[in-house]
Amino acid sequence: MFTKTLLVSAISTLIFAQTAQEFNQQQMQGFGEQKKDFARYKKSQEEEFASYQEAQMQTLNKYKKEIGALWDEPKISTKKAWVAYTPDKKTRTDVDFGNEIITVETIASSQEEAKNRLQIALAKVISIDTKSVQETDPLEKELAKIKKPVGVIDSEIKSEPILSNVVFKNPPTKESVRSYVNKNVSDSTIKQQSSKIKDTKIYKISVKMPQDAMLQRSKVYYDEVKKQAKRQSLPIPLLFSIMHSESSFNPRARSYVPAFGLMQIVPKTAGIDTYQYLYKEKKLVTGSYLYNSTNNITMGAAYLHILYYKYLKDIKDPDSRLYCTIAAYNTGAGNIAWAFTKKYNMTKAAPLINRLSSDEVYKRLLKDLRFEEPKHYLKNVTQRMSTYHKVYGS
Repeated sequence: MFTKTLLVSAISTLIFAQTAQEFNQQQMQGFGEQKKDFARYKKSQEEEFASYQEAQMQTLNKYKKEIGALWDEPKISTKKAWVAYTPDKKTRTDVDFGNEIITVETIASSQEEAKNRLQIALAKVISIDTKSVQETDPLEKELAKIKKPVGVIDSEIKSEPILSNVVFKNPPTKESVRSYVNKNVSDSTIKQQSSKIKDTKIYKISVKMPQDAMLQRSKVYYDEVKKQAKRQSLPIPLLFSIMHSESSFNPRARSYVPAFGLMQIVPKTAGIDTYQYLYKEKKLVTGSYLYNSTNNITMGAAYLHILYYKYLKDIKDPDSRLYCTIAAYNTGAGNIAWAFTKKYNMTKAAPLINRLSSDEVYKRLLKDLRFEEPKHYLKNVTQRMSTYHKVYGS
C-alpha cells in the first residue's frame, strides 16, 4: 500500500512536471512570439516614419523647385532664419535672427506694385504669431497633407509673438504697424535688382531689428525655461545659452538634419531618448510637435539632463561635466570621450577627465574635439552663460 501510494505520487509528480514543462514551453513560445511581434511592429513603425520623412523631403524639394522657377536663390528656413512666402511665391520675408535683419523681397513689374506688396509683407511679418504662421504658411499647408504614421506624436502650435514684442514696446495697433511700415518702406529705401522673369525686377527692403532684439526674444520663453530648468536641475543660463546658440530664438528653426525648433531637437535621436525619459514610452515626434515652444524647451532641457546626469555622470567635477555636456549637446557624448582617448567609450574616458582641472578639460575640448563646430559651440555657449546669468540669475 505504501509502495503503491509512492508510485501514484511519483507518477502524479512526473505528470505535473511534464505539464508544467509543457506549460512553460508554451509560455516561452508565446513570449518569443510576443518579442517577434514587437520587433516586427518596431520595424514597421520605423519604416513608416522613414516613408513619412521621405514624403516630407519630396514635398520640400518640390516646393524649392517651384521657388527656383521664380528666384535665383530658392531660400527656405534654416536654424537661424525664418523664410516665408506668399501663396504665389512672388513675395518673401527673410527674418535673419542671427544678424537681426528683416529682409522683404518681391518680384514685380513696377515700383508702385512692389511698394504695395512690400508694405503688406512687412506689416504681416512684424505682427503675425507662431500659430498663424503654422496655419497659413504655404509649405506647412502642403506638409500637413502628408499622412502621419500611427503612434507618432503631433501637437498644435502655441500662439506666441515672433517679432511684435521686438519691434514694439506695447502690443501693436493698426496705427503703430502702419507707422512702422511707412517709415521703412519708401521710394528711398527700396532697392532694385534684376529678375529671371521677363519684364519684372526684384524689389527689396532691409530693416535692422532693435539692439535689444535678442533679449526681447528670450523673454517670451522665460517662464517655460525657468520651469524646465528647475524640473531638470539645470541652471537657467544654460538653457538660454543653448537656445541662443542653436536658433537665436527662431521659433521656426529647421536644419538640414532635420532638427526643429528653438533647441534644435532631432526626432529620431534626441527626440526618442527624451520622450522615453519624460513619458516612459519610445515615441517619435513630428516637426510641428517641436515647433511648439513648450514641447521643444521641455525636450531640450530633458536631453541636457540625460547628458549631464546619465551619459556623463562619471565625470566628478561639476564644471568639467558642464563643459562636456555643452559640447555633447552639439556633437554627442561619444565624441567627448574621443577627445580624451581617441575612442568613443565614456567609461574609459571619465578617469582621464577626472585627473584634470575643469580649466584643463575646457582647453582640451577646444583643442581635441574632432570637429571645429563643437569647439566654437562650446566657446559660444559658455560665454553666453555669463550674459544670461546677469539678466536672469542662476
